[in-house]
Amino acid sequence: MSNELDSAPNYIKIAVDLIMLLEQNDVPVEDVLAALEIVKSDFEKKLPRSTD
Repeated sequence: MSNELDSAPNYIKIAVDLIMLLEQNDVPVEDVLAALEIVKSDFEKKLPRSTD
């Protein structure tokens, strides 16, 4: 990783790692986007619920 990436927030590092993994494996864009929707939904369910 570059020096800039070393000091980047974790979410940026994770995004870069995911992009590299998906591109290196030639995953079709449509499949990536569909999978990311599922991943986002799954992780949103893991967020603490507000008690408002």
